[in-house]
Amino acid sequence: MNLGPPADVRQDVHPQASSSWRHRVLAVTAFLLVLFALLVPNEIGAIGPGAFVRIPVEGLLGVALLLVLPARWARVTATVAGLLLGLLVILKAFDMGFSTVLARPFDPVVDWGLVGSGLDFLKGQSGTIGVVAAVAAAALAAAAVLVVLVAAVRCVARVVVRRRVASTRALAVLVPLWIVCSLLGVQVVPGVPVASESATALAYDRAVQVGAGLADQQAFAAQVDVDAFRTTAPEELLTALRGKDVVLAFVESYGRSAVADPEMGPQVGAVLDDGTRRFTAAGFGARSAFLTSPTAGGGSWLAHATFLSGMWVDNQQRYRTLVESKRTTLTSAFRRADWRTVALMPGTTGDWPEAEFYGHDTVYDARTLGYHGPELGWATTPDQFTLAALQRLERGKPGHPPLMAELAFVTSHAPWPLVPPLLSWDEIGDGTVYNAAAEGPRDDAIFSKGADHVRTQYRRSVEYSLQSLVSYVENFGDDNLVLVLLGDHQPAPIITGDGAGRDVPITIVTRDQDVLQRVGGWGWQDGMRPALDAPVWRMDAFRDRFLTTFAR
Repeated sequence: MNLGPPADVRQDVHPQASSSWRHRVLAVTAFLLVLFALLVPNEIGAIGPGAFVRIPVEGLLGVALLLVLPARWARVTATVAGLLLGLLVILKAFDMGFSTVLARPFDPVVDWGLVGSGLDFLKGQSGTIGVVAAVAAAALAAAAVLVVLVAAVRCVARVVVRRRVASTRALAVLVPLWIVCSLLGVQVVPGVPVASESATALAYDRAVQVGAGLADQQAFAAQVDVDAFRTTAPEELLTALRGKDVVLAFVESYGRSAVADPEMGPQVGAVLDDGTRRFTAAGFGARSAFLTSPTAGGGSWLAHATFLSGMWVDNQQRYRTLVESKRTTLTSAFRRADWRTVALMPGTTGDWPEAEFYGHDTVYDARTLGYHGPELGWATTPDQFTLAALQRLERGKPGHPPLMAELAFVTSHAPWPLVPPLLSWDEIGDGTVYNAAAEGPRDDAIFSKGADHVRTQYRRSVEYSLQSLVSYVENFGDDNLVLVLLGDHQPAPIITGDGAGRDVPITIVTRDQDVLQRVGGWGWQDGMRPALDAPVWRMDAFRDRFLTTFAR
């Protein structure tokens, strides 16, 4: 009786079928991976089903090339194409990260210097172990992307070469379809054309960007050398401010959205309006407007450099070129005119060689401000403590010389683990008073709690910074105080939303009517709260306007 095929035949049937299915699954998976890599957008907000209902021209060209190449060269080509595609995916990932934080894509020429700043920020939140783990994870992820995409492209290439007839027929259908869709501008999702060339466009744009970045370095260096105030005699500088204490306070992430956003604006605006009333009661006047910052979401030092130097410093390459020059800054102009110049930089935890370029006689950083309160992560000290330190270390000393002080506030710097309470000035001391507040609930891991919570905590931190400044002027302001307070940049897009712009408020506060009259020629508005139609200057315009206005 014949009970079935011989044993050796039975053993071969299922393994062959299983192997065939595995090959098909691998081929389909490889095809989908390659398609995903070609079509995935470089902005998180653009990712959606519609982004993948497209025909990538790069894929069509790749298949056509594989069909005409000898098999040996097809394998080499597939390997190179996989590496390039992997690098493109990594570039897109960088773009997503930069767009989320800084509201702009990654610049492969000038942005590598920001990696160190990002790691410093991460270290403040997660410690050294967290930084090491993050770097290791990023390196492994990048390596995995390259390995997987090389394997996927090689797999697709093998299928194309083995199934030339089917591949040729597919091209015969898809190429005309791509051309028709391109000519007609067919879109399944508005703004997303079916005939895609996004990968090629991205690669081309970055190649152009690299060339432009390299050329910009020389052009910017030449611009830095053109300095109208380099040869101005010291006795001709800032003559209308002689004897004044000029305090320049950068409020971290204090942007237009803080006063214009429908959710945050009314509450921050109420703080500003209250400050205006309290200033008026104390005999101070305030004038406000907007400046356009060169950065958003981060990179505060770029804004500081732009404001102080009168140069548009929108990337790290320009920053390095600037600080290696001899350009006059607002600080160095005050120093030449015989002011004592100091910087209070609580966010600086190590050496800061740029201080000499800016023209600071003394720098008080996180190590020398005298803070002995609780650990606050990146925001090392409460802003009110920084102002108290200004009074204790400089302005409160009897017979102190005219002072120019630059302050960098940090309480409103993400991630806001603790927004301190506003205290009476005589109880601040060495900061240990803040231990009680730190023992209460902290807002760690805030970005896991949703955009609404992030926006609320940001708003509260800005309100605290502004209230600290208003209280300082009320308590320590005198006829010789001129306060310039401004934001350095807008906060991250998770707070502002897309397309919020880069404007930041700026306010000048003083009792001196002559100073207010001079500023009156700028067309700025009365009070601390600039209206939405207030004048807007580029931030690099301030230095020249300020030095010119107060030189006579």
